Amino acid sequence: MKKEIHPQYNIKTLATCACGAVFSVGSTMPSIAMEICSQCHPFYTGNEKIMDTAGRVERFNKRKAATAKVKK
Repeated sequence: MKKEIHPQYNIKTLATCACGAVFSVGSTMPSIAMEICSQCHPFYTGNEKIMDTAGRVERFNKRKAATAKVKK
């Protein structure tokens, strides 16, 4: 590696989420501010909601059930 051209790598950078969670990560930045993390993201917390305005999910499930019956 060439000297004097690489950024300083910080082993204990604090990453702070908008929800208040704080993580210690490695980064070239001195601190990181993020809007969403694994403690508040709906996918990880189990609060995921399906937004179905046109009945697409029900139509998909109906077609999936119909093809499952045909395959058997």
